[in-house]
Amino acid sequence: MIRNAVLHIMNEQPMLADLFEAPSPGDVGLRCTNLRTLNGKRPVFVGDSASVFFFPYLHIRFVEIPPGAVSGSDPSLAVDAAGAAAGAPPPAAELEPEVDLEIDEDFLRRIREV
Repeated sequence: MIRNAVLHIMNEQPMLADLFEAPSPGDVGLRCTNLRTLNGKRPVFVGDSASVFFFPYLHIRFVEIPPGAVSGSDPSLAVDAAGAAAGAPPPAAELEPEVDLEIDEDFLRRIREV
């Protein structure tokens, strides 16, 4: 189960949902449950948030799966399970800290002269 995925549906505000499985290339739509708005309220067109919903991919712009949303797995694997590209950047914890760069005064002087 993938919790708190954000569904961006055509001409609608984004909604939170729990997905049964990660989307795959052979799917024609997205099956989810626990549909709610970003502030946690039930949308007006939903009778019961606990129902199972099926959205054809024709109506979905994209699906946002936050890191660590896959229950019972390592957060770094959640990105791979969601179908991230092979060349995706590493998680923030693995990034090197930013180095403080010095300002080149000569360069700034030349820019000001232009």
